[in-house]
Amino acid sequence: MKRSQINRIMRDTLDFLQQQHVCLPPFVRWTPEQWAAKGHECDEIRDNMLGWDITDYGQGDFSRIGLLLITTRNGNQKNPQAYPKPYAEKVMVVGEEQVTPMHYHWSKMEDIINRGGGNLVIKLYNSIGDELDTASDIHVSVDGVRRTFPAGYELVLQPGESITLPQGLYHRFWGQKGHGPVLVMEVSMCNDDNTDNNFYDKVGRFPAIEEDEAPLYYLCNEYPAAK
Repeated sequence: MKRSQINRIMRDTLDFLQQQHVCLPPFVRWTPEQWAAKGHECDEIRDNMLGWDITDYGQGDFSRIGLLLITTRNGNQKNPQAYPKPYAEKVMVVGEEQVTPMHYHWSKMEDIINRGGGNLVIKLYNSIGDELDTASDIHVSVDGVRRTFPAGYELVLQPGESITLPQGLYHRFWGQKGHGPVLVMEVSMCNDDNTDNNFYDKVGRFPAIEEDEAPLYYLCNEYPAAK
């Protein structure tokens, strides 16, 4: 991805979240110049990868295959003594027909919540090891109601609706065509995007960046070391 594209996505996201009346932590708008002066008091942000996360999954077409996430809080699976939070929260923006590829998590259970905008479509499969289980029914909680769906079911979440995704449940999601971008919140166990994603199709998690202009804000894996 080009840095200019990432900067544009950030600006568009801030406009969309303002329209949805979503307020973000101050560190989301810290500039590279501000980060240069930050010390160890900000290690929780650095170590737990809080902030901007923009990915095209290595496919080079963000509007078709990609996701915008802002992690606002997170614990640390590798260092629970320093960061004992057992939970995480993310704000996500999903475009119309913008796909997050099929994947599951080994450790993380999560709630995916449609908080506004358009409709979110989630396709679901149980897993058998790394494979899709195309035969067995799926049993999930949808807003506290136990539901059963056939393998490959495409559940449509309208604003206000949510689903709980347990470990090992394959899911792919996108914004439903004709309904606009979706404001999605994720509430989950603490999150490690470096080790806890099992993608069915082998894709990249963080983008390679072409530096065609200066960064507006750093991504969560770009913070400089503490002074």
